[in-house]
Amino acid sequence: MAEFKSSAIDSDTVEAVPTQAFDVVVIGGGPAGMAAALAAHKAGARVAIVEREQHLGGILRQCIHPGFGLSHFKQELTGPEYAQRFINQVRATDIALFMDSMVLGIDSDEGEAAGDAAVHTVTLMSRTGMLQLTGRAVVLAMGCRERTRSEIKIPGSRPAGVFTAGLAQRYINIENLKPGSRAVILGSGDIGLIMARRCTLEGISVEGVYELMPYANGLRRNVKNCLDDFGIPLHLSTTVTRVIGHDRVEAVEVSQVDEHLAPIPGTERVIPCDTLLLSVGLIPENELSVAAGVELDPRTRGAVVDQSLQTGVPGIFACGNVLHVHDLADNVTTESERAGTAAAAYALGNGVDVEAGAAGTGCQLTVFPAGIAGYALPGRITTVGITKLNFRVRRPVDAARVRILAGDEELFAGKVRPFKPSVMESFPLPAKVIQHALDLGVNEIVLSVDPVEEA
Repeated sequence: MAEFKSSAIDSDTVEAVPTQAFDVVVIGGGPAGMAAALAAHKAGARVAIVEREQHLGGILRQCIHPGFGLSHFKQELTGPEYAQRFINQVRATDIALFMDSMVLGIDSDEGEAAGDAAVHTVTLMSRTGMLQLTGRAVVLAMGCRERTRSEIKIPGSRPAGVFTAGLAQRYINIENLKPGSRAVILGSGDIGLIMARRCTLEGISVEGVYELMPYANGLRRNVKNCLDDFGIPLHLSTTVTRVIGHDRVEAVEVSQVDEHLAPIPGTERVIPCDTLLLSVGLIPENELSVAAGVELDPRTRGAVVDQSLQTGVPGIFACGNVLHVHDLADNVTTESERAGTAAAAYALGNGVDVEAGAAGTGCQLTVFPAGIAGYALPGRITTVGITKLNFRVRRPVDAARVRILAGDEELFAGKVRPFKPSVMESFPLPAKVIQHALDLGVNEIVLSVDPVEEA
């Protein structure tokens, strides 16, 4: 039994709270958390997963459409099938599972001796009471949440019938509830496109998908499979400007927007419907991260990490949608396996402490996006070695190239090719380019995606 004195609760009361010790504690039991936990376990670490739901699998439990596993398993699976493969692997190990448990906070105690790694304490609350899990490494894998109507400030009344697309997906696929009979969908993100098809298959009339931008935000395959194949219209450069209804949605007003994304007066149309689904973006769930002292990137709203996916707090790693929003679950798995392996190496002392390694090699570079690149990840480079840089562009372009810059010098340039915001891109940065930047004496490099004028 340990004395409970955590920053997670503002109280002067000191109570005896049960404590269990692990090498790696993973917060989140979705695809990212399970992949990280399995990788850490494979590396020899004692691992625990904390999940707030009663079941493992995360959001994949409600994603009953196919399209998962093409990269990782080389076959097409539904979301539940993809998740179940990892659930079976987790159940076959001695990974400790703390289900139906909410993490309240993460506290860090500095090592007693100089050079000792800090011990992190994860405080959680379950139906049986409060518990503390300790570990030298923590993996953040909490996923993301949907932006709501209040965050995009749609005017009008506040009737029933306005849902985020993910909530409507849960109602239909898990709760067996029908959210409405006649729907309008705002936003052409992948979940909005998938829900347009799902609603149609459930007998819900979809009046159309309306997108603020002049291009679709989802993957091209989803536009074709979910809209084109079902005759559902996609209205670009159009948004919902008013919700109409008292007790229940009766209609929405839509308007075209100009190049500044402002509604154009005189273009208003009223679309009768009883349901409005919002697919207007995802936000990484980083409240726990911030409370633990983790620095966030304002562009991704996820943690700033290095090549090993370690945050600025030694021993705390991040992966999956809590780090940056992915387009494919297979990519989440690959990234999370890296985080789990690195977390185990840190906890067991088998790998080089990133901060110590940085001090030893003198490698400390910050990565910034430029051009039409919306973000670049990792945000810090602390070791000289081949590094995969992930990024997304802010708008579609038919011809552009990736350039790596240090000061006024171009260190590397990729091939000219098209880019789309819906696709998370990756770019291999050779070790010799990192070393070249260090030789120049710079402390930052720039990943720039620059459009190329075709001849």
